[in-house]
Amino acid sequence: MGKQFFGTDGIRGRTNASVMTAVTAMKVGQAAGTRFLRGDHRHRVVIGKDTRLSGYMLENAMVAGFTSVGMDVVLLGPMPTPAVALLTQELRADVGVMISASHNPYEDNGIKLFGPDGFKLSDADELAIEAMLAEDLALASSDEIGRARRIDDARGRYIHAVKQSLSKAIRLDGLKIALDCANGAAYQVAPSAFWELGAEVFALGVEPNGRNINLNCGSTHVGALQETVVSSGADIGIALDGDADRLIVVDEKGQVVDGDQIMALIGSEWAAQGRLSGGGVVATVMSNLGLERFLRGRGLGLVRTAVGDRHVLEAMRKGGYNVGGEQSGHMILLDHATTGDGTVAALQVLAALVQSGKRASELLHLFDPVPQLLRNVRFAGGKPLEADSVKAAIADAEASLNGNGRLVIRPSGTEPVIRVMAEGDDAGEVEAAVASICAAVERAAA
Repeated sequence: MGKQFFGTDGIRGRTNASVMTAVTAMKVGQAAGTRFLRGDHRHRVVIGKDTRLSGYMLENAMVAGFTSVGMDVVLLGPMPTPAVALLTQELRADVGVMISASHNPYEDNGIKLFGPDGFKLSDADELAIEAMLAEDLALASSDEIGRARRIDDARGRYIHAVKQSLSKAIRLDGLKIALDCANGAAYQVAPSAFWELGAEVFALGVEPNGRNINLNCGSTHVGALQETVVSSGADIGIALDGDADRLIVVDEKGQVVDGDQIMALIGSEWAAQGRLSGGGVVATVMSNLGLERFLRGRGLGLVRTAVGDRHVLEAMRKGGYNVGGEQSGHMILLDHATTGDGTVAALQVLAALVQSGKRASELLHLFDPVPQLLRNVRFAGGKPLEADSVKAAIADAEASLNGNGRLVIRPSGTEPVIRVMAEGDDAGEVEAAVASICAAVERAAA
């Protein structure tokens, strides 16, 4: 049986208009609590959230769910997703919860679950929890109902862990950093961490009001950061998303640096230092061919996975890799975190900047991306990718690229859309390939 609630990154949707209601949140708390009631010890769950208005509602509902089945709850308040993963381990909790819809607008929200090891739940655990949502679960006896408490030092614990990811010999003194926290979960911890390491911080997106998370700010809207970098004379710009598990960088000229360039930098730096495990980097099918060629030129490999940091992490753990991520900015550095951590990844970039003595524009543009084009084709129903005419168009496009490019054609996991991506050395051939496949899909879906 497939999953109906859980997607590639937990449960997500429009609050009070889809699955993301207080009722669902309470049931997830009861089901996840029941799933992780293992052993005779007093059981504990850690809950963090970002700054969305609906976080209050969902947090309280989940507290009710977990405590009703006998789990104690530790509330962290607004904290990055990687902080929840970290503190789940640190506090010896049985399960961790992050209430966030990542880079989505404030009207959406979501639930991400972590096991006691700090890693996101397996498919088996998610399927088991889904099955429980339709059941009447056993509640704790009146004397075994859980308690809830907030801890005041969660931010300090996470800041300390973030700084520990950097060598004590490295300081950020004299470095001017423009930092956009997306009015999200890292609005307090990220500026503090960089300041404590000696940097001068120009902070944006640090005034959350419940409705402005990711609103024209953060890793998906870097315009304001670009302007701030240039106008303030900053050495570099750092953009996080709403739950701070992804990172986009802006160099001192205001040019955007995506996840592919960041992976190229960290992967090659760690390889030179003898720190890179697995002999390469893990990325998704959407990462640019230029990254693959850059790594190959340094004797390093690139393992590609399906889209989603969940798939990247799975391949990393299976193959023994410690650097992976997505073009969109998810950066997973397993030496320091069990999930994507934009702040930790940013510190690796800043360390390279300090040690190299180069300007960000020199350091962070390690390869020229090959022309890449992505288009979405909506369809009303059916399976247009199975049509013979579409298969023929894909075969013709592959032949036109003549081994000097790639095609990625896949249905979206969240909406009725076929995503058509092509890349290659010739921009004209890339555009023609995408256009022909999109036209064939549109005809087949008509």
